[in-house]
Amino acid sequence: MAAPHETPTLSPDRVTAVLRILVLSTFVVLLNETIMVNAIPRLMREFDVTAAAAGWLSTAFMLTMAVVIPVTGWFLQRVTTRTAFGLAMALFLAGTALAAAAPAFPVLLAARVIQASGTAVMMPLLMTTLMTLVPPRDRGRVMGNITLVISVAPALGPAVSGVLLQLGSWRLLFLAVIPVAGAMALFGRRELINIGEPQAAPIDWLSVPLAAAGFGALVYGLSGLGAENAAQAAVPPVPITLAGAALVGLFVWRQLALQRSSTPLLDLRALSSRHFSMALGLMCLSFMALMGAFILLPIYLQEVCGLTSLQTGLLLIPGGLTMGLLGPQVGKLYDRFGAPRLVVPGAALTALCLALFALTAERTSPWLVLALHVALSAGMAFVFTPVFTSGLSVLPPHLYPHGSAILGSLQQVAAAAGTALVISVMSGHAATAAAEGADATGALAVGIRWGFGVGAVLGALAVLVALLIRTPPAPPQPSGPETQDEGGTEGGTETSKTAHTPT
Repeated sequence: MAAPHETPTLSPDRVTAVLRILVLSTFVVLLNETIMVNAIPRLMREFDVTAAAAGWLSTAFMLTMAVVIPVTGWFLQRVTTRTAFGLAMALFLAGTALAAAAPAFPVLLAARVIQASGTAVMMPLLMTTLMTLVPPRDRGRVMGNITLVISVAPALGPAVSGVLLQLGSWRLLFLAVIPVAGAMALFGRRELINIGEPQAAPIDWLSVPLAAAGFGALVYGLSGLGAENAAQAAVPPVPITLAGAALVGLFVWRQLALQRSSTPLLDLRALSSRHFSMALGLMCLSFMALMGAFILLPIYLQEVCGLTSLQTGLLLIPGGLTMGLLGPQVGKLYDRFGAPRLVVPGAALTALCLALFALTAERTSPWLVLALHVALSAGMAFVFTPVFTSGLSVLPPHLYPHGSAILGSLQQVAAAAGTALVISVMSGHAATAAAEGADATGALAVGIRWGFGVGAVLGALAVLVALLIRTPPAPPQPSGPETQDEGGTEGGTETSKTAHTPT
């Protein structure tokens, strides 16, 4: 993906077509991020694995994205848009086909990693293209539509999986996706155009293993905290967590050093913007809370309340639809009112819903769970669109790819950490309750309440960060291609000549 100044002037219809292809394709691949959560109880029985192990089918997907996304900032500069799109869809289709045929749990886990590698390319490709083609005054509305991808696709994953699981084997979760993803890949390769020209850019190969080892160890350690017999584990989770945090720190130090003398894998100068940093913090806390809730809800509804996979999926659909329908409307409100008036009440509603989920019991009505889930989804809709829009809009054009990579990478790390944290807390407290004499269902209910309690704490922290969010002014646009940024990329842009009303 070339620098913004090399983007050709496009007609409004052409911009709309480019964004629509990327949005629909990203929706398909992101839907698979959470499509496994509803199948966890069935996979636990079929493969004879624990809830913590089965949870890695979602955690590994998000963690892989977090590891791969930083590299995409470099990758998208070296290849054309169509090449990046083709590789992303090829990886995703290969992983999906392998998952459908997986004979054992390790193979299924490896297939999820391959799937995630393709998905990781699509996220920054979509965000960078949007920021390049859409003028600032329209970004709130357009980003509201992008919310359908970033937030609604993962939200609908459990609902879609619930319906498919009722129809047959868990392998349907992948077999049903293959023809849809294949059609999008063929259509996209035929219709998509290249945005700019590839540029030669060096890569620091030391940064790649630092990122992979750091984020991997951090989330692996978090997944073991609170789990049953954690102290007797072959690899204690606390040292692994600390080692992961130290490696992430080394990765950050390496990027800061490269900014002074070379080209960093991830340009952290985007973090010097207070607006971007605050938006990033709110996004991380919100995704930790949200993904934890998405993991716990299917387990609670099926294992505690006794609902079927189909009933669980149908019950979760209204929440996903609520988030999707509100996304474009919230985007319009952002263009009119700015971020603070939206994110503060949205974060407060989210924290309240998570606190109420922590009070659920074995006899809680599913209708109450439905109402809370819809309210939770509405609160998140009022958070995500303003966060993504205000965070990226403040950056200068040459930092769009790096800002998108930072945002997407930490989004996945936060989601993986949130998932691992609530599963660990749930497993640990359920084991404690069982040891104290509770039956299996009662012990699980206790663990789930503690998991939702962790989400409520994260939600409360998100409210505090939301109070610091401001609507940033649009960055000044260079008047011509002769303007040079400090990283060596020209900052001029012709995007003001592109469509003003893309979808």
